[in-house]
Amino acid sequence: MFKIRQRNCMLIVTALVLAPCIVILMVMGPELSTEQSLTQRLAECHMRLQYLESMYRARQEDVSLLSQYLGQIQIVSRNVTGANAPPSPPPPPLPVINLLDGLSPEARQLLKNASHISRGGSGANGSLVHGQNIRLPNAYHFLPHLLDDAGSLRPAYLQSKGRSDVSIVLGVPTVRREKQSYLLGTLHNLIENMNDEEQNETLIIVYIGETDLEAVQLIARQIEASFEQYLDSGLIDIIAPAPSYYPNFERLRITLNDPLERVKWRSKQNLDFAYLMAYAHSKGTFYVQLEDDILTKRQFITTMKKFALIKSALTKPDQPAWFVLDFCQLGFIGKMFKSAELPYLITYFQMFYNDKPVDWLLTYFIESKVCRTDKDQKHCNQEKAKYWQHFRKSLFQHIGTSSSLKGKVQKLKDKQFGSKVPQYYAHTHNPPALVKSNIAPYKNYILKRAYRGESYFWGLLPQPGDLVQIIFERPTQLRRYLFRSGNSEHPSDRFYNTTVELLPADTLSENSSVWSNFNTTTDGYLVVGAFDSLGVAEGQLDAKIGAIKELRLHVHSDSENWALLSEIELQEWGSDPKSEVNAAKPRFVAGS
Repeated sequence: MFKIRQRNCMLIVTALVLAPCIVILMVMGPELSTEQSLTQRLAECHMRLQYLESMYRARQEDVSLLSQYLGQIQIVSRNVTGANAPPSPPPPPLPVINLLDGLSPEARQLLKNASHISRGGSGANGSLVHGQNIRLPNAYHFLPHLLDDAGSLRPAYLQSKGRSDVSIVLGVPTVRREKQSYLLGTLHNLIENMNDEEQNETLIIVYIGETDLEAVQLIARQIEASFEQYLDSGLIDIIAPAPSYYPNFERLRITLNDPLERVKWRSKQNLDFAYLMAYAHSKGTFYVQLEDDILTKRQFITTMKKFALIKSALTKPDQPAWFVLDFCQLGFIGKMFKSAELPYLITYFQMFYNDKPVDWLLTYFIESKVCRTDKDQKHCNQEKAKYWQHFRKSLFQHIGTSSSLKGKVQKLKDKQFGSKVPQYYAHTHNPPALVKSNIAPYKNYILKRAYRGESYFWGLLPQPGDLVQIIFERPTQLRRYLFRSGNSEHPSDRFYNTTVELLPADTLSENSSVWSNFNTTTDGYLVVGAFDSLGVAEGQLDAKIGAIKELRLHVHSDSENWALLSEIELQEWGSDPKSEVNAAKPRFVAGS
């Protein structure tokens, strides 16, 4: 009896102690959450203010350049008038024209619209001060070849809807690759992993680092064909520099004892990054440098923005603010900067473009800011960590193997990316069918296993007339089909110039509307779809087609690549498209 009373007393005491704690947590919990939210909002406002200040400084620069322009025009006009020349002033001299190239487009337009220049003075004696301003170094000092062409900083190609004032700008530089291009797959992956809200606060800038305008237009057309709606919405900008933006690469200094080809490659990359950053500088609050052969994770935009705001909010007034946030361990991939601070990097890259690779220059830039000559490397690393902060897990993975440098194979992978990227998506409830193909499979990557969701199909070099056939055990009425070719390890092993065709189980009447909606083959198959430039064929089927005997993929041309089917999904009428049964299940492969 005593033990029972003792136990009850203990329970009562415990309840009395815990009850106030629970009440306090219930009351304080929302307040803590509100405080954290307000702190992040303040950090966001602070970042926004920095961005606006950088835009204000740009307008100040315009005013300064216009002032110099007016002063030089005044001097020219006075000299001409003193020589008894006609009252109309001559065209501005070349230094004045070069000066105007530094203006923003808005300021140049205002100057163009001006009908005349006021001759009124503003000095103490009622006239302009004629002393010449001190000219600080600019891009023309570090890249003197830019003076050889007045249009050297004018884009040779620009496709843009003018989107600006976004939260995050993604810079994706690309060039023409000899073996395979990863660009379209990278853009598809970036967009696929953004929700609508993230797309609205993001700008993707594709920088085409080619001097051949035909090559630029070819890449631009490929982007247009695959991402027309995102170009129209303003999510994607495409830009390419003028050929005169680049120096004569044959005359570069040999540095780091590298071969000339490597010096040319890394020097051009530095200039590409500087141009891309200069264009992106006024477009958003944060800038993230990417490459054209990467994969990312879902909601990566929200993750990066939240991390940046938290880091900014936690920075105390007496602590240094971060300069770079790192979302990938490899090279220059996934490096985030405040747009307001990009001019520092742009100038640094212009100064040393011939000397070091771009990722080395970033390291040396941070070390120049924080490391002391009277301290050891350990102290330097500790100080660098305050300015260069890392996200706990990488958000980007490098997938390319063919580098833009001829002959270079790049197999680097970021181990911090976490789990491997799915190699195929399994659908285990496709309708019962006999599947076959005259495309020879590689090893055990056979079509039967891919259809059952056990692996992916990987076949050798498709030829014209090759088929992938799905012959149903019983006539089946399909609602939807999806075939995805290629995967992250083999993005170019896709089906090209391949149609999706089906054979109705019952003969359609001559008056059926189906005949007017689809083309037909000579052997009676309806052509209902085709693989797009991303290697995907999907579509909804008209119920009027009725039950189907067979569905097939029909190859119409030679391919330089193998063919890989990473997803096969066939949905029947009557099935729930949102059910777990029909959901795609990511699958990982140890090696392929």
